[in-house]
Amino acid sequence: METHDLEPGNVGTLINDHVKELLDCLQRSEDNDPNRFLPSIVEIPDSLRVLSEKSFSPREVHIGLLHHNTESKMLKERYLIKLLSRIPFPIPKEDILNSCMRKVYDSMEKIFKCYGYVQMMTYDYNEFAEMVVMDACFILEFCNKISEYDESFRGNMVLDRTIIYDLVLLENQIPFFILDHIFQCTILKFKPTTTLLECIRPLLNLLNLFQENIKTDNIPITDDDHILSVLYKCYKPQHYVKPASLTSPIHSAADLDKAGVNFKPARNPKWLLGMDVKLNRFSCCFSWWCCLPTLSMPVLYVHDFTELVLRNLIAYEQQSSQTDRYIISYACAMDMLVNTQEDVAKLIDSKVLINSMGSYEEAAKMINSICKEVSWEHSFYGEQLRMLNEYPNSCCQKNIAELRNTYCRSPLTLIALLVGIIVFVLTVVQTIYTIRSTGNN
Repeated sequence: METHDLEPGNVGTLINDHVKELLDCLQRSEDNDPNRFLPSIVEIPDSLRVLSEKSFSPREVHIGLLHHNTESKMLKERYLIKLLSRIPFPIPKEDILNSCMRKVYDSMEKIFKCYGYVQMMTYDYNEFAEMVVMDACFILEFCNKISEYDESFRGNMVLDRTIIYDLVLLENQIPFFILDHIFQCTILKFKPTTTLLECIRPLLNLLNLFQENIKTDNIPITDDDHILSVLYKCYKPQHYVKPASLTSPIHSAADLDKAGVNFKPARNPKWLLGMDVKLNRFSCCFSWWCCLPTLSMPVLYVHDFTELVLRNLIAYEQQSSQTDRYIISYACAMDMLVNTQEDVAKLIDSKVLINSMGSYEEAAKMINSICKEVSWEHSFYGEQLRMLNEYPNSCCQKNIAELRNTYCRSPLTLIALLVGIIVFVLTVVQTIYTIRSTGNN
């Protein structure tokens, strides 16, 4: 309505109408249900999607409401048939499917809430229930298939590799509680002592980006969880970690190495992504060599799908109001440590990074791209990074590092240095002895 149409008598009525409309919106958003939760399976923001479309879109199998189509229906049907064939006689397959459909119908409203009611009105309930049952059975049978292989391998399932990473995409999820319902109707019929977490653990192990094994013990599961959020909880510390602010970027890995900083794999860290800085101090004649900081850090696998997993974990952290920025802190710390392929080479030599990409340069570009369009104020590695940042700035440490890099880079140069020192000391002693002998004469 234009300004000249507003008469003094109509203003109050218009305001009351708008206030009532806003109150209605507020009432609709405030559910009195004590089990109310925010949508946990949401669309990726355009600001993140434009950076890497391939990191957020399923390639081979489409799961859930946001990416549902018929392209992968035949694949899902094969897995459904295989799963049903595992259920022992004489349980009728029809009864199993009826139980699954009933579970979905009873949870229909709750399932839609996980997607924020996106596209709710475009689905027939029968079609939607069938889709959820088929998706859940596919995931469960796929996890069964993985468990039949030797779990010690990593990345050798060439045929199913794409599917593995399709199942970690934020937009390609189904709620964990409905997966558990279907699990109870199917898997428990032939594996009565197992749990859903034990069933999907082989998949989580394949999705794991780090050498240290993930642990699913004591992970709290809620109604808004899904496979991606469970993987996130495996990386999340089980105890409180205090964040700290960073006043400036830290030096790169290559620069820290030149300053005398050592890198080594973390052994039995307090949490899977934990980093720690220790100063090795020894009161000996070579304390200048031993008083060097060591950064212990998790061993990261860098491969073609590392970016995909990190980006979806970061997107999950950003969209959820109940998560802290643990993955973002780790990704940003790696971004600061790695600037060039020289930094990648240093981390590989230190055995804290395992690179399966085409080149060191590709690995560096991937690590540097992860934190674009990502907001963060504090880091859970703030104290450790601050200690690393202060160390190379010391004039004394610069001189020590220069001596170390010049003379102690390898065992041969160190031996040559020690021999030189011994020869020098013997020469000085011989000179003093000669002078004293001449004086006595």
